[in-house]
Amino acid sequence: MPDGQESHALSALIWILSEASRARRLLDLTGLTPAELREGVDDPAVLAAVLAFLEAHEPDLVACAEALDVRPQTLIAARRSLEDK
Repeated sequence: MPDGQESHALSALIWILSEASRARRLLDLTGLTPAELREGVDDPAVLAAVLAFLEAHEPDLVACAEALDVRPQTLIAARRSLEDK
């Protein structure tokens, strides 16, 4: 079962993938392929990359945080925690 940071990252990934242009941008900017993304959903480094993608574009970070009903700082803290794993 995912911990809090992983849950935030997975929820953020679902939010990102809900819009085709945002999903394409995630793949383009992270260099991940769809297969790598599918295989990496339990990899802290991949999940951290998803959150770093949001963090790099504040409007998406804020919109995602609002959609998930969390503060943007929560997503940033989750990314930091995942990077430390």
